[in-house]
Amino acid sequence: MSNYDINPFPSTDNDRYAIWEMLVLRDIDAFLQQDWSMVADDFIEAEFIGIHGQNTDNPDHWTLGYPDLGSYKAEWLRQAEAFAGEKFNDDPREAIHYATLLRDIEISGYRALVHKKFDGHITKADGTKDILNWQTVYYCKKLNGRWKITGFTGYLPNPMGVSKNMGFSNNMDQGKNPAER
Repeated sequence: MSNYDINPFPSTDNDRYAIWEMLVLRDIDAFLQQDWSMVADDFIEAEFIGIHGQNTDNPDHWTLGYPDLGSYKAEWLRQAEAFAGEKFNDDPREAIHYATLLRDIEISGYRALVHKKFDGHITKADGTKDILNWQTVYYCKKLNGRWKITGFTGYLPNPMGVSKNMGFSNNMDQGKNPAER
C-alpha cells in the first residue's frame, strides 16, 4: 500500500473499514486488472439491481441499466477492457485513488447506504485528460458476517444539482420510454 490507498477508517470500526476495502481498494484493483473474480463475491446476485443515473440529478431520466448482476458484470468488464487499452502519463491506480472519496456510510442494522464519489482526472499519454467526475450510492447488506452489494444508483453528477445533459431533451415527451427519448 501507498499513502493514497490507506483505509481512512480505523480497523476498530470493522463495518466501515470492510465496506471501504470492498468498494475502494478491491474494486479499483480488480478493475485495473480486469479481474471480475476479485469482486464477484462482493455481490448478492439474487438481490442485485443497478440504476443508471445518466449523469443527471433528475430521477425521471434514470434507467434500470442493470436489472441483474450479469448485465452489470458485462458492462464492468467492457469498461475495464477499454480502460486497459488506454495509455496514460499518470499512474492509473494512484490517479483513481486520489479521485475517489468514500467517507459517508450510514449503517442501520445489517444494511448500509454508502456514498462513493469521484472528482479528479487521469492524464493520457497524448496530454489530454480523462475526467473522473461522478458519484454512486451503493446499497449493501451484511450477510454471514460480511458486507456485500445488493445494488446501486450510479453515474450521478458530482455534485448533485449540477446536472449534465447526457443527450436528453429538456422538454421530453413524458409518455415515452427513456430509451426512446
